[in-house]
Order: sequence, then C-alpha cells, then structure tokens
Amino acid sequence: MKPTILVAGAGKSSISLIQYLISNANKYKWQVVVADGSIEAIKDKIGDNKSVKSVQLDIHNISARQQLVMEADLVVSILPPDLHIHLANDCLQFKKNLITSSYISPEMKAMDDAVKEAGLMFMCEMGLDPGIDHMTANQIIHSIQRVASELVSFKSYCGGLIAPESDDNPWHYKFSWNPKNVVIAGRGGATFLQNGKEVFVDYEHLFHQNKKIQVDGVGALAYYPNRDSLKYLDTYEVPDAKTFIRATLRHADFCKGWDAMIQLGLTDLDDDYSQCTTNLQWVSSKTNFNGNSSIVHHVANLLQLDPESKVMHQLAWLGLFDETPIQNGLKTSADILLEILQHKWIMKPHDKDMVVMQHEVEYIHKGSLVHLISSMTVIGEDAKHSAMAKTVGLPMAILAKLVIIGKINLPHGVCIPNMPSVYRPVLNELKHFGISFEEQVN
Repeated sequence: MKPTILVAGAGKSSISLIQYLISNANKYKWQVVVADGSIEAIKDKIGDNKSVKSVQLDIHNISARQQLVMEADLVVSILPPDLHIHLANDCLQFKKNLITSSYISPEMKAMDDAVKEAGLMFMCEMGLDPGIDHMTANQIIHSIQRVASELVSFKSYCGGLIAPESDDNPWHYKFSWNPKNVVIAGRGGATFLQNGKEVFVDYEHLFHQNKKIQVDGVGALAYYPNRDSLKYLDTYEVPDAKTFIRATLRHADFCKGWDAMIQLGLTDLDDDYSQCTTNLQWVSSKTNFNGNSSIVHHVANLLQLDPESKVMHQLAWLGLFDETPIQNGLKTSADILLEILQHKWIMKPHDKDMVVMQHEVEYIHKGSLVHLISSMTVIGEDAKHSAMAKTVGLPMAILAKLVIIGKINLPHGVCIPNMPSVYRPVLNELKHFGISFEEQVN
C-alpha cells in the first residue's frame, strides 16, 4: 500500500506545499490527501489532478478527522494556528508524525513528553517565519560555534511585502497570507534583549519606534520586534548573547499608519460597534467626534498630525471617513477593520509579492569583532503562486518527503527545525527553488 500524506488545509499559503507533494507522488509512490472545509479551495490548488484525494472536512467532526489521521502515514497541517491541536491529539493517539508551520502553542508544548515517549516527531515552526529563519539562523550560529567564536549580537528580520512593481497604494502593503493574522499581529507586545538588558514593548508602542535596516536590492525597511525573542536564546544555544531580537519588516509608512490606527482604537478586539452602519459612523463613534469640525480635522487633531499628512492620506484611502456601508454581523473594531482591509489590500491576480529575510550577526573571532549579514529576497510569480506560499509551504513539503522516504533521522518530541539533520537537507533543496541567502562578512 502506498504511504499516505494528509495535508490539512488548502488556504492561501498551501499551493506550493500541495503541488510539491503532488509532483513527487509518482516518483516516490505516495498518496496525497488534501482536506479542507472548502472543496473549491482544494480544487483551486490541485486543478484537474485525479491522483489527489480531496476531502471536505469539518475539522471539529471528530470521527471524520480521526479517520483521515488513522489512514495517513504523515500529517501536514497548514490550518489556522488554533486548530493544529485537534490534529496533534489525533496524531498522538494514532502514532503519526506531524508537521506544522505555526508557533508552538502552550497546548502543543504540554504534549512534548508524551510525544517523545511515543517516539514521534511533531515538527512545528516549519514554514518561513517561523521556519526558514530558524534553519538559517542555526546554520550560521553552529558555524560560528565550530570555530570557537563568541556570538555577541543576533538580529533576525523577516517580512512578507508587496513587490515594487505591484506597489500601488499608500500603505505599500497587500495581503499575501492570512489577513486576520496581520490585523492581530503584536497583540501581546514584544520582548527582546538589547545590550544585555531585557526590553519589553507593549502593543500600544510596538509600531511607534519605526527603526530601519538596509536590505541590498530593496532599500530601507522599518521593523517592529516580534513576540518573545528571549525564549529562543536557549533553543538557539546562545545564552550569552548581549543582543538578541527577532523582528517583522514593513515599509516605514505602513508602521506609521498602523500606529495611528492603534492609537485611535481601530484595531480593538473587545469593543462593540455592531450598531454602526457605515465606516464614517464607526470612526466618528470610536473617536467621539462631535461634529464641530470635519472628521478628518478631528482625527488629525487626535493624532497630532497635519490633515494633509501621509498618515491621514492612508486613513482616507481606506475609506474610513466615507459613508461606505459596514457588512451586517460585524461587531468589534478589529472585525470591521479586517473587512475593510480585505477589500483594499487584496492582491490583484497578476500582482507579485516579495519575501525579505535578513540576519545580522556580530561575533568575536580571534579577538576581532566580525559583522555578518545574510539576506534573502524572493519575488512571487503572481497572487496565487506567491513568494509567501512558496517560502511557507516548501520547507514543510521537503521535510514531509524526507520523512516518508526515510532519509532523515527523526527528532522526537514537539520541536522546531534547529537541528542540522533537518536544516541541512531542507535548506539545500530550497536552493533549487530560488530560496537562498547571500552573505557579507566584514
């Protein structure tokens, strides 16, 4: 019987994953099963390929879900992060290895001992960021450690952006991955290490700093710190580093505009504006507009900005000051904003996205301070075959192949791809798809 790979999820970032597995199915004699809540989403990814088994699945249907897991030899989940745990529990029960692209959740982490005891691999954070960042970072760190050098500073940046040729809006941004994740990004603030001191930045100030880096071939990009960087000090085995930060890249104008929306409360998750029927009514209510001036001047005054500033132009371009109707059933400001952005930041069919990743590392070698910059830029083909889908999906797909054909010594437990046995073969194959890094050392 053919080995079976179950792919759970056929969303925006799944196409490269699914098509890689399909293209290798005949060569390696495996069966690909794709399950999603939408048959249309699956068809969009597999086309007319009759060799793939398509299954419409309600992930909360326990019996249907468990039947698919039982029949699989390996499960690859590209579902929303909060849904992985359902498959994880099934994989543990039926002794199946699991691969996901999402951060390790507390619930998943709690399964580590049981997964190790079962001799299984639950490989999480196996996409782009997290994923390729872990693999390339540890490749660099391990090479530094091999020559007995002392790592002083490690900074890692990654961003999914719009390619310059498709950049045609004042935010310099369009959705190339899950829109909801963009809207809720940074909610818990961020913690990192700077010159030996722990730094915490809360959500209200996360986009306010707007610090920049230079990326060859791209130019200046702004960044904001990403989640809890400190937890990777031990994972990366660099407990003595004085500076350690993981950050997300955006254009500077995006950060300024998003900071304004946070200050106005337009990203709030726990308010109730279900009574509002237009964008203007929502923004007026949210900002306590009394009608004594124009809404634009009122908002500009709250933000202490010129009404003709770039940020005010960004907000106006989104239609926040217009009588655009709000879809029925939306409650919170975040819900309303997400609906607006899904229309305004949509990629047109021929738009191209861009993924940028850069590591900046300082280490002491033979008494001298060495500065290393390792950079990657990937441009997508179009909105469907995006750089984001490619860089998120291919690492999972390549690892799935290695597992199924037995070309890898499986690490056990709930883990991330920071071990050479995983990152070496995966990074080597990613080069064949144009996913590679250029290094500068001085």
